[in-house]
Amino acid sequence: MRKSFVFAIAVILVVLYTSIFIVYEGQRGIVLRFGKVARDAENKPLVYQPGLHFKIPFIETVKTLDARIQTMDIKADRFLTRENKDLIVDSYLKWRIKDFSRYYLATGNGEIAQAELLLKRKFSDRLRSEIGRLDVRGIVTDSRGRLTTDVRNSLNLGTSDGDTAETADNPVASAAASVGQETKGKQPVLNQNSMAELGIEVVDVRIKQINLPQEISEAIYQRMRADREAEARLLRSQGLEEAEKIRAVADKTATEIKAKSNREALILRGEGDAEAAKLFADAFNKDPEFYAFIRSLRAYEKSFKNDGNNIMVLSPDSDFFRYMKAPFKQHSNTND
Repeated sequence: MRKSFVFAIAVILVVLYTSIFIVYEGQRGIVLRFGKVARDAENKPLVYQPGLHFKIPFIETVKTLDARIQTMDIKADRFLTRENKDLIVDSYLKWRIKDFSRYYLATGNGEIAQAELLLKRKFSDRLRSEIGRLDVRGIVTDSRGRLTTDVRNSLNLGTSDGDTAETADNPVASAAASVGQETKGKQPVLNQNSMAELGIEVVDVRIKQINLPQEISEAIYQRMRADREAEARLLRSQGLEEAEKIRAVADKTATEIKAKSNREALILRGEGDAEAAKLFADAFNKDPEFYAFIRSLRAYEKSFKNDGNNIMVLSPDSDFFRYMKAPFKQHSNTND
C-alpha cells in the first residue's frame, strides 16, 4: 500500500513537472499539440508571454521564439545610382518579431534563418530602389540618413508604387498567402510588400560603408596620380623659369659690378701711374744725375744676380758700365 502511494506521488510529480513550462524574459512560447499549433477562437496560434504556464504533458510541446532585437549583417553588394554609377554598399539592419503568431506561420515553424532570408531579399530590393533614385553625392553626404529611413519605412509599411504589382511567386507574398490560408482570412489585411506580413518589424537600417568598385577606384587613383604629376611638372617648369630669370638678373648685376669695378680700377691705376710718373719726373728734374745713378744701381742688381747663368756681352766702354768706372775718369769725362 505504501509503495503504491509512493508510486502515485511520483507519477503525480512527473506529470506536474512535464505539465509546467517557463517562458523566459525576451522569449515567447507557442504550444504544439500533436505537432500542430494550438490556436484560439480566431484560428491564430496561441502565444504565451514570459512566465510560468501549463500544458498537457506528453501531448503538447512548446516552441520558443526570441523576442529580442536581432542584428542581420548584409553582405556588401553592388548598386547602381541615378547617374548609372556603381557603388559597393555594406550595410546591416536590426529587426524583431512583432506579431508572433503571424511570424510563426509565415516563416514555417518560426525559423530565424527563413525569416532572415525573406527579409534580406526584400531589403536588397528596397535599398537598390532607393539608391537608384539618388546620385553619388546625395548618397555619401546629407542624404544618407534619409536613405536608411526611407528603406526602413518601406520595409515596415510597404510601398504604394509599381512594386505592389509583384508576381505571385514573391516570397513575401507567398508567405502572406500561407498565413491567410492558415487563419482562414481572419488576419487584418496588410500591404503584401511590407515585413508586417511576416510579423516582423524593422527597427533600424544602417549603412556601414560605401565604396567604389575596385576597377573604378583604380581608374580614379590613376587619374588623380596623372593630375598630380602634371601639376608637379608645371610647378617644376615654373620654378626652372623663375630660376633662369633670377640667374640672368644675378649675372647681369655681377657683370655690371665687375665692369664698374674694372673701370674704377683702371681709373685709379691710371691716376696712380700718372702720380708716380709725376713724382719720378719731379725727382728727375731736381737731380737728374742722382736719378740716373739709382736706376743704374737697380739695373746692376738685377743683371748680376748670383745664379750662375748671367752672361753679358758688352763693350767695356758701354754707357751701362758708366758708374762702375773710376770716379776720376767719370769726372774727367764729365768735364770733357
